[in-house]
Amino acid sequence: MYKKKIEAYIDAHRQEMLDDICTLCRINSEKMPYKSGKPFGEGNFMALAKALSMAEDYGFHINNYDNYVGTIDLNNGSRNLDILAHLDVVPAGEGWTVTEPYAPVEKDGKLYGRGTADDKGPAVAALYAMRAIKELEIPVTKNCRLILGTDEECGSSDIAHYYDEELEAPMTFSPDAAFPVINIEKGRLEGHFTKEFEASEALPKLLSIDAGIKANVVPGKAYASAQGLDLSDLCDLAKALEKETGVEFEIKADEDVAHITAIGKGAHASTPQEGINALTGLLVLLSKLPFAPCSQIDGVKELLELMPHGDTCGEALGIKMSDELSGELTLAFSLLKMDDTSLEGTFDSRCPICATEENVLQVVKKKMADKGITLLNRSMTPPHHVDGNSEFVKTLLNAYERYTGRKGECQSTGGGTYVHHLKNGVAFGAAMPETDNRMHGADEFAVIDELLISAKIFAQVIADLCK
Repeated sequence: MYKKKIEAYIDAHRQEMLDDICTLCRINSEKMPYKSGKPFGEGNFMALAKALSMAEDYGFHINNYDNYVGTIDLNNGSRNLDILAHLDVVPAGEGWTVTEPYAPVEKDGKLYGRGTADDKGPAVAALYAMRAIKELEIPVTKNCRLILGTDEECGSSDIAHYYDEELEAPMTFSPDAAFPVINIEKGRLEGHFTKEFEASEALPKLLSIDAGIKANVVPGKAYASAQGLDLSDLCDLAKALEKETGVEFEIKADEDVAHITAIGKGAHASTPQEGINALTGLLVLLSKLPFAPCSQIDGVKELLELMPHGDTCGEALGIKMSDELSGELTLAFSLLKMDDTSLEGTFDSRCPICATEENVLQVVKKKMADKGITLLNRSMTPPHHVDGNSEFVKTLLNAYERYTGRKGECQSTGGGTYVHHLKNGVAFGAAMPETDNRMHGADEFAVIDELLISAKIFAQVIADLCK
């Protein structure tokens, strides 16, 4: 019911919808320092104000929660469905070729620009779904609320602020992933550990290690400095290990100090098997060099024993596990700083439904403690699971199938979204399963037809769940 009307409405408003997306994507809403009344900086404040102004112009009731979050209500009925999207973006970064990050452009059926896919494009698609219901006068008695956050990329403090004031709706979806439905998000242990040791002046010696940029990124580069090594032997060993590890090594000498750069392949920590970890590759090289014996070098070898190069499932840490619904545990050794007296590191593990603090956190803590390493974590983020046979999820899948002609199935992810801590929240859209829209990378894009069909699917879901 209503399919033809919804399709015709969205198709007729194609250009208007794209124009609204572009308006928001021209605003640089990377998180910036706090200003009075602007908790995440000027750009995020401007993006939220513009989005709420759009919605108000379309006749919706809006509310602003201290410039953390804005809401758009379909009607005055009791809330039955929330759509949870965000207007903040990751930093633009380098390497853009199609357009500048904040100059959105349409090309070859795609809309390029930072935020087009994550998550301004899907947010506007949800707004137009609500417009379709409202302007077509499709009868709904319950309320659908579009919630627009401004700090999803940097910790989601915005949505925590919102839920301090508001209750969850009975059902929530976030258009911040891919179709069909992601009803399982793995748990997470972002393990932070330290160790101290006595300094040694004996040569050859390791001076420092510096690797990683963020806990949730497999490091594509890692750096070390060492003193007193034979440069020729170092280069020969590095060359021999390149084939074994898949990591390339660049070595530069400064008198008797060698500066080593390990070059692998970065990846998201939720899919570490797609990368080549430069940090663990560097540890392989360092573990084989003829350093003078000391506690620091023992620490290098211990780390490599606990998190060997190529071990992306936590087997050496004793936490390898999987289940039928959510798949395997993954682990990425992502950050390490080391000098002559201490080390500090972080790993990122995404944990299936069967994971608990007892069989993951406590196991890692003991394994590390046995080697004198202190795991500082006291807790971990539990997995999130919404029943795939619930009427809510089945309604989402039915709408997806009706508008795409594809089979709708539940999926799991190692990534996390806004809905992770919501009792009945799932990720739903707004990209097709096969689309790599370069989210968080240069030349981010959204496929225009996918945005349009997302708006149609969302409108059908609103009609079905709020009738």
